Amino acid sequence: QVQLVESGGGLVQAGGSLRLSCAASGPPLSNYAMGWFRQAPGKEREFVASITWRDRSTTYADSVKGRFTVSRDNAKNTMYLQMNSLKPEDTAVYYCTADPRDLPVITTGAFWGQGTQVTVSS
Repeated sequence: QVQLVESGGGLVQAGGSLRLSCAASGPPLSNYAMGWFRQAPGKEREFVASITWRDRSTTYADSVKGRFTVSRDNAKNTMYLQMNSLKPEDTAVYYCTADPRDLPVITTGAFWGQGTQVTVSS
């Protein structure tokens, strides 16, 4: 089975940056799209960003376009999320996921990490 582990979350001031990592163990995620979701208190889980296996095509939620960059190193079975110009509205638990459909937009993942907390202070 695939296991996903997020790291890199923490507390940061508004305007600052964080880099999240998602390390996968078990079978390689060949042909899996990977992506990030987040869930803030009192809100539903929402899509943040994704990257496909074949084309390395990226997709972003409108709320993070121009500020976040998703990338992956398939040889290391690891995905990253570089978050710049962070806002208090970005405060949430961030979850890593993998989707065998390898589509540009992930609607629901097959595997999920436990989440990492990102808190942005004003």
